[in-house]
Amino acid sequence: MDCIFCKITKGELPATFVAESEHAVAFNDISPRQPVHVLVVPRVHYTDIAELAVADPEVLADVIQLGVRVAELTSTGSFRLQFNTGIEAGQTVFHAHAHITSTTPRA
Repeated sequence: MDCIFCKITKGELPATFVAESEHAVAFNDISPRQPVHVLVVPRVHYTDIAELAVADPEVLADVIQLGVRVAELTSTGSFRLQFNTGIEAGQTVFHAHAHITSTTPRA
């Protein structure tokens, strides 16, 4: 499999992790759209959030919990947690992941 997020979660490609949990990692987006833009990625490959939700609700819950923790670490309170599913929705990497974005970074 030639999945960039799989390679990052396995340490085969460099990324600075913002936070980690048992089932997921969080790292800064290389093309941020907001002052805070962190990706939260499950360690196991699922194509999108719909597949993850059906296959492993425990991992899905962990991804969301890690996303909230990342938002608390990186923003001043207001944030967006977003999942894109499918090309038409803007998904460009086909490994389930959440975007944590905010216009108010923590100082």
